[in-house]
Amino acid sequence: MQDTIDRYLDYQRHQRHLAERTLEVYAEALARLCAHCERDKLGLADVRPHHVRGWAARLHAGGLGPRSLAQLLSAWRGLFKWLGREGLVAQNPVDGLKAPKAPRPLPKALSVDDAVALADASASPPPLPASASARDQREAPWLAARDHCMVELLYGSGLRSAELLGLDVQAHPQAQGWVDASAGEAHVLGKGSKWRQVPVGTPALKALAAWLAVRGDLAAPGETALFVGRTGTRLTAAQLRNRLKQLTVRAGLPTHVHPHMLRHSFASHLLQSSSDLRGVQELLGHAHITTTQVYTRLDFQHLAKAYDAAHPRARRK
Repeated sequence: MQDTIDRYLDYQRHQRHLAERTLEVYAEALARLCAHCERDKLGLADVRPHHVRGWAARLHAGGLGPRSLAQLLSAWRGLFKWLGREGLVAQNPVDGLKAPKAPRPLPKALSVDDAVALADASASPPPLPASASARDQREAPWLAARDHCMVELLYGSGLRSAELLGLDVQAHPQAQGWVDASAGEAHVLGKGSKWRQVPVGTPALKALAAWLAVRGDLAAPGETALFVGRTGTRLTAAQLRNRLKQLTVRAGLPTHVHPHMLRHSFASHLLQSSSDLRGVQELLGHAHITTTQVYTRLDFQHLAKAYDAAHPRARRK
C-alpha cells in the first residue's frame, strides 16, 4: 500500500509540480488513510463509501475540525481518482462525501493608515545601540532596503509569501517569478503552477531600485534570488515572518502582521476603492470568485462601522 502511495506522491510532484509543503500535507492525510485500512484489514481496492463515512465521522468526533477534515477528504479523493485512472480501483469511495461546513472567519486586514505606517517604518534602518557590532552597523542599511521592498510588494501587489520569496532578479527558464521594472509588473508562479502578471506601483518600483543597488554586496556568487538573507542565499518564509514581526513592533501597530495579512489588506483596500470583484480576483490569482467574495464581507463590515459611527438612526440608547 505504501508503495502505491509513494507512486501517487511522485506523480503529484513531477507531473502536477505541487509544492513540497502541499506534498507533506498529502502524505500526512494518506498516512491516516493507510492506518484506517490496516486497522480494518482492507486494501485500497476494498474501500467503500460506508468505510470512508465511518472514518470521517470518527475523526470529526475525535476533534478534527471541518477545514482539516475537508482537506483530508480532498487528499483521499485525489488518490482514488488517480487509482481509477491507473485501473487499480473500480470506484472512488470518496466521491460525493463532504465534510461539515466550517464557519468562514473574515480575513484579518490592516487599516490603510496602519499599512502605510508599516511601509514607512520599513523604509529606514532601526536605531542601533552604541554597543552594536560593526557588522550590524554595516548591514542595517541594506536590511532596511530589502525589508521595505518586500513590504511594498506584499501590500502593493498582493503577492503570497511563496510568490514573493520565489522571485528572481531576472527572468530565466527555471525562474518562478521576476519583476519587470520597465513594464511595471511582476510575473509570479502561483498556486496550481499558474502564472499571472500583477502591476507593481511606483513606491514598490522605487523600493526595488534601492534594494537592487545594494543587493550585490550581500548575495552569494551565482545566487539568482531577488531577496537574500545574511548568508547570501534565498530568504526563507520563517525569516520573512520574523522580519515582519520586528517591523510591526517598530511601527507601533496594535496587532501582529504576517505576510498574508498584507495580501488581505491589498485585496480589501482595492475592493473598497474600486468595487471590481472580478478584477481583484484576477490580481489575487483566485481560481474561483467565491474565494474573493470574502472581501466583500470585509468591505461591508467597514461600511457598517461608518454607519454606526455617523448615522443618527444607528445610535442606540
